[in-house]
Amino acid sequence: MAIVFDKVTYKHDPNKKKNAINNISIEISNNQICGIIGKSGSGKTTLLELIDGLIKPQKGKVLIDEIDINKDKSIRKNIGFVFQFPEEQFFQTSVKKEIEFAIKNYGIKNKKIKDLLKMLGLNENILNKKLSSLSNGERRMIAIASILVYNPKIILFDEPTIGLDYKNKSKIIQLIKNLKNRCNKTIIIVSHDIDLLYRICDNLIILSEGKLILYGDPHSVYNEKNLIDKYDISIPKILEFERLAKEKKNKKLMHSNNINDLIKEVYRNV
Repeated sequence: MAIVFDKVTYKHDPNKKKNAINNISIEISNNQICGIIGKSGSGKTTLLELIDGLIKPQKGKVLIDEIDINKDKSIRKNIGFVFQFPEEQFFQTSVKKEIEFAIKNYGIKNKKIKDLLKMLGLNENILNKKLSSLSNGERRMIAIASILVYNPKIILFDEPTIGLDYKNKSKIIQLIKNLKNRCNKTIIIVSHDIDLLYRICDNLIILSEGKLILYGDPHSVYNEKNLIDKYDISIPKILEFERLAKEKKNKKLMHSNNINDLIKEVYRNV
């Protein structure tokens, strides 16, 4: 499903001058992974909340497949929101009850929970556990499971890998890729992990103080050096290395967003 922001402005406090989102117009195409980058307070999470219909813009419209989400609330059943802290979206105490609650809440019948757990790389024995006893990685996966049971077409992630070790972070990354490539989901990710976003995103949105600064594929966005420098936007490590090789060794490496490919390129040329 495509997402369109049409001249959207939003203030957390209508009595204050500062806008959390300031006159943003943008289109996010169907079946892509789009990352949102910006410093704290730039409007990243607010953008997700507007897409989910949790808040309503004071000006402009948010359209999902040309339908205004604030005029037709039924469109929200196509959107899943995985919060930064999974415990914020849990309603039950055990894993089984939490997933069953999600199934019942959305009126879904004959959902194969075991198949869903297998897709997430979880053993079905986890159903017998209390949510409070799970690791950070397991809680994140159960939060995602409670969203996937109703098969939304758009999935919003707020800092999906924060606090996770390398193993669990890798699982989340692979899952997000599979949701796009195998399940044809449109995925929006807010994250401070710019290396992650650079690796997996089709497009990046860069915000500063509620304003849209840049939007496009990762390579094009980071080629806008003047804007990157002006807004003090962090550079992915892989790009920093490419530029260092060019400056120090006068070697122009083949552009890649994959670290293994870059290592091969270094062995060949540097």
